[in-house]
Amino acid sequence: MRLGLVIYGDLNQQTGGYLYDRKVVEYLQAQGDQVEIISLPWRNYLRHLADNLSPDFYRMLRARKVDILIEDELNHPSLAVMNRILSQRSSFPITSIVHHLRCNEAHRSWLKRFYQIVERTFLSTLAGLICNSCATLRSVQAILPGAGSLPAVIAYPGKDHLAGGISEMDIERRATQSGDLNLLFVGNLIPRKGVHWLLAALRELRDVPFRLDIVGDESRQPAYGRLLRQLVRRYALSERVRFWGAVAETTLQQLFGQAHILVLPSAYEGFGIAYLDGMRYGLAVIGSTEGGAGELISAGVEGFLVRPGDSFALQNHLRTLHTDRTRLAQMGIAARKRFDQHPTWAESAAKIRHFLLKLLQWDGSLG
Repeated sequence: MRLGLVIYGDLNQQTGGYLYDRKVVEYLQAQGDQVEIISLPWRNYLRHLADNLSPDFYRMLRARKVDILIEDELNHPSLAVMNRILSQRSSFPITSIVHHLRCNEAHRSWLKRFYQIVERTFLSTLAGLICNSCATLRSVQAILPGAGSLPAVIAYPGKDHLAGGISEMDIERRATQSGDLNLLFVGNLIPRKGVHWLLAALRELRDVPFRLDIVGDESRQPAYGRLLRQLVRRYALSERVRFWGAVAETTLQQLFGQAHILVLPSAYEGFGIAYLDGMRYGLAVIGSTEGGAGELISAGVEGFLVRPGDSFALQNHLRTLHTDRTRLAQMGIAARKRFDQHPTWAESAAKIRHFLLKLLQWDGSLG
C-alpha cells in the first residue's frame, strides 16, 4: 500500500500519541508498505483552523500519490473543512488515528462546545476510524451521528516498547520492605495530567513517609511546570518530591523498578500508555475514571480509578496501600499478569494494517 500520514511536527516527539503513530509506521514499512509523513508546523488552534483556507495546502494534499490518507486526529483543526473538499475531489479514502478528542479535555463549557463542533466536522469527513481504545470509539460515536456505521478498528497501544521487567518474587519483596512509599508520575507536564491534584492529595499525607518522582517534559506548557514547583514549596513537599524532566530510557527503567505505585490521575486519557509501562514493572496503578484506563485497570485489582480532581479519594488509596503492603504486593503482581496478557505493538499494528486493506476493498466496492 501507498499511505500518507498527516501529523504536526516531528514523528519522533515523546508522547504516547506519537509513539503510537511511530510504531504503526514502523510496522507498515516492515511489511513493504510505503508511508509518506506529511508534517504540518505546530501553531496555535486558530492558526491551525486557517490552514483550511490555504490553496497551497489543498493542492499539496490532493497531489499525494497514496491509496489511503491517514490523519492523526490531533490535526483536526487544520483539516475539518479541507477534508470535505478533498474527499469529494480525490480518489483516496481518508481515515484517522484517534487517540482522544480535544472536546473531552477539561475546558470551559463554551470552549468544549466549540471544539466539539470542529471535531464533529472533521470526523464527518472520514471513511474509517483507528481508535486506541473502546472509550475513544465511544467518545467519537457520542458526538457524531451515524458514527456507529463508520468502519472502525480498535487497536490498543502495544506493551513492548520498553525493555526490562520484574519477577513476582521481586514485586512482593519490593512492596513489603519497610520504608518510604515510592510514587511515580510519568507524562508530559500539562494540566490534563492532573499532577496538581496529586500534590493536593500528598499535602494531607503528613504521617505517610513517601517519595514522588515526577518524570515528564515541561516544554509544552512551562507555566504549568512553574505552578507545580510553587505548589511543592507551598505544601512543604520539597524534601519529598523530585522533578526529573524528560529522561533517557535507562533512567526511566530504573525509576519504574524502584517505584511502588504509578499515579496518573488525569482529567482524561484515551488509553494511557504509561499505565501499561508501570504494569510491566509490577506497579500498582492509579488512573482516571475518564477515558480508557478502565479497560486496563480493574478497580481494586491492579490498582484504583479516581474521578478527576478527587484528591480525597486519591490520598485514601495511597494511605491504604502504604499501610497494607500485602495488598500492594498483590496489586503489583496482578498488574504484571495483566501486562502479560496485553497485545504487542506488532499485534496491534497488524490489526490496523488488516483494517486498511479492508478499507481499500470497501472503498473500491463503493466506487
